[in-house]
Amino acid sequence: MKKYLVFLLCFVSHLSWSQYDLPVKGLAIAAPDKQNVDRFVKFINEELAPRELNTLILRVDYNFKYKSHPELAEENGLSQMEVNKIVEACQKHGIAIIPQVNLLGHQSWATTVGKLLEVYPEFDETPNVELPEEYVWPNDDGLYCKSYCPLHPEVHAVVFAIVDEIVEAFKANAFHAGMDEVFYIGHEDCPRCQGRDKAELFAGEVTKIRNHLALNGKRLWIWGDRLIDGKTTGIGLWEASYNNTYRAIDMIPKDVMICDWHYERVDPTAVYFAMKGFDVATSPWRKADLAKQQLKLMQDLRANATDEMKEHYKGMVHTVWSPAGSFLNRFYGPFDPEKEDDAVCFKLLFPKE
Repeated sequence: MKKYLVFLLCFVSHLSWSQYDLPVKGLAIAAPDKQNVDRFVKFINEELAPRELNTLILRVDYNFKYKSHPELAEENGLSQMEVNKIVEACQKHGIAIIPQVNLLGHQSWATTVGKLLEVYPEFDETPNVELPEEYVWPNDDGLYCKSYCPLHPEVHAVVFAIVDEIVEAFKANAFHAGMDEVFYIGHEDCPRCQGRDKAELFAGEVTKIRNHLALNGKRLWIWGDRLIDGKTTGIGLWEASYNNTYRAIDMIPKDVMICDWHYERVDPTAVYFAMKGFDVATSPWRKADLAKQQLKLMQDLRANATDEMKEHYKGMVHTVWSPAGSFLNRFYGPFDPEKEDDAVCFKLLFPKE
């Protein structure tokens, strides 16, 4: 019975992809560590290509031996030779790589500060907020992840240097800046940002990154949650904004590509982004039933939209938030179509022939 269910789910999914071709069929995942580069290349060749994926967002962050700022490189960061293996595999199959370095937010995680603020603590938006020995949420400081100060006069010279280097290293035509879940912005303790409009600060940072990339003909991608009004929609403070950054949607350039992630419901916010003039892809995670509903919604939007709106609905980008190695372990492990798991969700969303 289980084998029949697997076949049926894959068959229906295959029909769905075939019925309406989508411009973007993507995976967003952390770049592999050194030990898993060859496994990851095998995964590209034997899994991504047969499933007809055409976009690979790689969260590199500081997992690369940067030459422009070697002080920011992780000790075991990827070499250019290792990156070349990934690039060559993707080029062979027509898969566009979009490297990602988290900018603005996500400069810490739980009890650990990220590499940028570790090396350059002066960039910290909230230097007076100390990371706890044991992280819990909620907490008195409202700490989820640290942010860098977007108005610090020296921060962009550093981050733009590594952005340019990573885009060149991966031979990419676009860059993903993250920009999700930014809780610290315009903080009252920041001498530069205090009292400023949070939407204007967020829009200013997005626009500055976009304009820098545009100088070399590269496109900016970001997550879309900070551009959604969490209170009005009821979506909440994780998948949407409670600190008024949502108004930035009317202040940023329309050529920014939006990855619209929703993990608990099939929120139809792709319509919102498209009506605002943005290209958008829907991003599921680990709930296969929701991912299939999200895919159907994206297909229906393209099938029924006007010519003006249709091309804004770009497709699907599946997300993985564990290290690449552990994802590969799950992917090549036992398959249970009823399990709530990102590898299971990926297989059902992008079935093989």
